[in-house]
Amino acid sequence: TASRPDIVHATCYCARYQAKPTEKHLIAVKQIFRYLKDTINMGLGYPKDTGFELTAFSDSDHAGCLDLRKSTSGGIQFLVIWMRTQLTDYGFHFDKIPMYYDSKAAIAISCNPVQYSLTKHIDVRYHFIKEKVKKGIIELFFVETEYQLAGLFTKALLEERFKYLVRRLGMRC
Repeated sequence: TASRPDIVHATCYCARYQAKPTEKHLIAVKQIFRYLKDTINMGLGYPKDTGFELTAFSDSDHAGCLDLRKSTSGGIQFLVIWMRTQLTDYGFHFDKIPMYYDSKAAIAISCNPVQYSLTKHIDVRYHFIKEKVKKGIIELFFVETEYQLAGLFTKALLEERFKYLVRRLGMRC
């Protein structure tokens, strides 16, 4: 069994219009199915005989949806922290989980213990990361945009870049 994170952005884009799809959206769904047919043996799996480490990447665009001007974000912070808790219960030990962001501003806000008036608009639930940094559970690192794996989840990419990130993600063919 394997997951297909390579189709997350495309399927989420199509899902936005499932209540009122147009011909354009049907064409996009058919393209996803053709891609899946052509890459049927591809997937992200975790073989039993390999070690593992917990790592997270997070990315977002700003108003990337041209129709609704909504932003898209992609990341797995909550899942990684939940997985850490589960594995700790089974006797595994982890140091700080590295999380990679391509926004120095987001890192600065998350690592700063002071709440400034300019960040009051950020919803309380987003301070989850800030709390985990303070407790020493995670550590934030800057990564250049071209190495940001979560870019797969937030925007349509050129084919060369898409293939590069899929390989970096560790998907098997």
